[in-house]
Amino acid sequence: MSRLHGTKDFWMGALRTEGPAFAAAAAEAPPETPVLSCPGWTVADLTLHLASLYHWVHSFAGAGTVTPPPGRSEPVAPEPGVAPLQLWQQAYDQLMILFDGLDPEAPAWNWAPQPKKAGFWPRRMAHETAVHRWDAQLAIAAGEPVEAKLAADGVSEILDTWLPAGRRRTAGQWHGVVQLSAVDAAQEWFLRLRGEGVALLDTATIFDHDDHHARAQVSGTASDLLLALWGRVGLDTLDVAGDRTLLEGLRVG
Repeated sequence: MSRLHGTKDFWMGALRTEGPAFAAAAAEAPPETPVLSCPGWTVADLTLHLASLYHWVHSFAGAGTVTPPPGRSEPVAPEPGVAPLQLWQQAYDQLMILFDGLDPEAPAWNWAPQPKKAGFWPRRMAHETAVHRWDAQLAIAAGEPVEAKLAADGVSEILDTWLPAGRRRTAGQWHGVVQLSAVDAAQEWFLRLRGEGVALLDTATIFDHDDHHARAQVSGTASDLLLALWGRVGLDTLDVAGDRTLLEGLRVG
């Protein structure tokens, strides 16, 4: 089993890399350029989505309370004369200032079955930014893989945060055991799917009396695993043995 959790410094480093890379890709593409990995969105839509999310997180992550914030509203159009990328840059800069001074152990609300601590949000925003950086680069035919350690933690985030929160792409019932292996990050994860539930396993607990359960073994680069679970690339980018249908129970995008 792997539950790779980074540190605030790790996630801040990722944000300092992925944020400017997103901005560079968004600046190169005309705002109306379609984002192929987000059907129906343009680069302007993607940029405003990320700016809106940064604004929302900034509004509560440093408040020192676990009280749920108001729900995030849809991205609003920038004021006249303000380009979407300018709005994004302002939101990114404000968020980074907040995160720089943030105590990761301070109380903070989150939507997941995770400790209600502020450290949740630098991690969440690092992965949100990395995946959308890939989206923006794909729009200019230049999608670069997510760095292996960051991508491996992104896979862990899906498994320890998104799936336990019930945020699958599609509802369904799955029964089986899945092994995921990130070949370039020396990381692997074992999961048991039972109905709507999913559990990360220690290797010592994998084999039980459920011998009739299907199994799947999946390997690929950490970036390909992450992007496949987020629905950005097809499962054919991975090496899959066993019951491929189990992978649908792990996808969140």
